[in-house]
Amino acid sequence: MKKITIAIDGFSSTGKSTLAKQLAKELEYVYVDTGAMYRAVAYFAMQYKFIGADFFDKAALIESLPKIQLEFRYNADLGFAEMYLNGENVEKPIRTIEVSSFVSKVAEVSEVRAKLVEQQQEMGTNKAIVMDGRDIGTVVFPNAELKIFMTASAETRAQRRFDELQQKGDNVSYEDVLKNVVERDYIDTHREDSPLIIADDAIEIDNSYLSREEQFAAVLELINDVVKTV
Repeated sequence: MKKITIAIDGFSSTGKSTLAKQLAKELEYVYVDTGAMYRAVAYFAMQYKFIGADFFDKAALIESLPKIQLEFRYNADLGFAEMYLNGENVEKPIRTIEVSSFVSKVAEVSEVRAKLVEQQQEMGTNKAIVMDGRDIGTVVFPNAELKIFMTASAETRAQRRFDELQQKGDNVSYEDVLKNVVERDYIDTHREDSPLIIADDAIEIDNSYLSREEQFAAVLELINDVVKTV
């Protein structure tokens, strides 16, 4: 079967990563979670006190970008690759609500986006890749053979995220999670550099009322249709 590039974009907490992992496993493709890369940079900024509730020293973060080394390492027990920041496994800390509250602000910085987009494009040189994020189909892989844009209501996404955090033992309220979702939507869609938009040739999927199994089956069918024509 011919190998293609699959770009999955969409709003936060729409299950992009879950779908991408499913597809990569089924197709034996490389999976790249670009959100984890931006989260890792946000976590780095938090560690070095470059960002907080009421401040953001963008200049200091930009100056420190050469010191940030990001790497995905496959975990056979989990069945997917985990995010490493400067040699440290940060998969768990980058998924907290605190990091979520800063990641969109960090992702607005053009120098951050340029550094990560370059790495992402290198990863996709040989195709056979599934990548999810905010600008994959519009900036990273504008020529991807299949582009998916995922959406759902803010309330639905907040509930999913809230349930996920509760299962991990995080003490958060639904109201705080919903506020974070809405704020991230606004920042992602209004930033000057690579805002979250639907590519002209992307297929939009509203999964507010779709199960993971239904969504997976629908996208697999789309992939099969695309492969026949390339």
